[in-house]
Amino acid sequence: MSRTSADSSQLPRPALLTSVGLLTKIVPVSIVSAVLSAEGKSSQRERALPAHFLVYLIIALSLYMPYSLREVLRCVLEGLRSLDPKLTIATKGAISRARTRLGWNALAEIFQRVVHPIATPETPGAWYRKWRVVGLDGTTLALQCTPENVAEFGLHPSKEGPAAFPLLRLVALVEVGTRVALRPVIGLMTQSEVALAKELLPALTKDMLVIEDRGYIGYPWWVAVKSTGADILCRVRNNMRFACHKRLADGSFISYLLPPKGVAGERIPVRVIEYTLKGVPGSEATYRIITTIGDPKAAPAPELAALYHQRWETESLFDEFKTHMRGGNRVLLRSKTPDLVRQEVYGLLLAHYVVRVVMSDAAQAMGEDPDRISFIHTVRVLKRRLPQAGGVFSPRQVNAMV
Repeated sequence: MSRTSADSSQLPRPALLTSVGLLTKIVPVSIVSAVLSAEGKSSQRERALPAHFLVYLIIALSLYMPYSLREVLRCVLEGLRSLDPKLTIATKGAISRARTRLGWNALAEIFQRVVHPIATPETPGAWYRKWRVVGLDGTTLALQCTPENVAEFGLHPSKEGPAAFPLLRLVALVEVGTRVALRPVIGLMTQSEVALAKELLPALTKDMLVIEDRGYIGYPWWVAVKSTGADILCRVRNNMRFACHKRLADGSFISYLLPPKGVAGERIPVRVIEYTLKGVPGSEATYRIITTIGDPKAAPAPELAALYHQRWETESLFDEFKTHMRGGNRVLLRSKTPDLVRQEVYGLLLAHYVVRVVMSDAAQAMGEDPDRISFIHTVRVLKRRLPQAGGVFSPRQVNAMV
């Protein structure tokens, strides 16, 4: 097979990495290098698209979602024009083959090592008293309608017939105060959010308060979450009833979550809080939430009622990368095979993490709430700056990191 035209003007790997200097500040080259080596994905010979550089290109693809593969590569390599004005851009096929060689497991591991809670004790909305506030929720992403994607993810049925595009289900654990997706799980539409969320249990810690919607209420799930030491705040479905066993001073009461019939297990004590939203158009007559925090002095009912509505921060996160990064429902994920779909999702979440870290750093420097920083504006700034980022790290500095 003949070589692509991009091979005629290869640059040393350190020079390629200088073009993504902005990304390497947040996704360190040392971590990328270690993961690629452990996964056996390091480039064995010099390529126009070496594996280290390709990781950052995949992240950049999500910042320039509506652009073609080659156009994104042009943007990323713009900072190297001064090093080689005749630099040739790899073909679409060469980029796709390079992505296929890399696979998705390496991106998942890089995400696991890089992404962590970024809220400080001063970050507004990130903490409630002694607890780090996290959210748990899911969404869907539309994919290219290729035979491979349809075979893996299927076409979700509806009243009008099969969907036009395959869909995947994404469930994420989110740091509420910063809207950082700490851990994701990618699954099929035939899998429930709760079933997928079980893979997120190892990420829960004793200092966390997990805000969930009413789809997560259930005895087996609560047993699993409580075993991690984390506390729960969850809305209750309208058809669920809880007997009042003890009324507390703040108006809440103690009840129990019982195991399903035929399931062995002890009843779980829960605290039930009922409240209304006066003067809010479209609000329901009564809202009911339950929590594992039984002491009203540790967490008064009015505070928990107000805190529960912070779960919409998770929905806002999904909106950020589905609408403002991906471009809304008009823009499907670009990948045409299941492995590359999963790779692209991790690239999308890493790109979102980069944006959120930049926003958090800016907010901290100004003493502001990260919510007061514009997500759209930050993405636009990064898209403008990335092609100019060649001077952030010199080739010698990058070479020392790899």
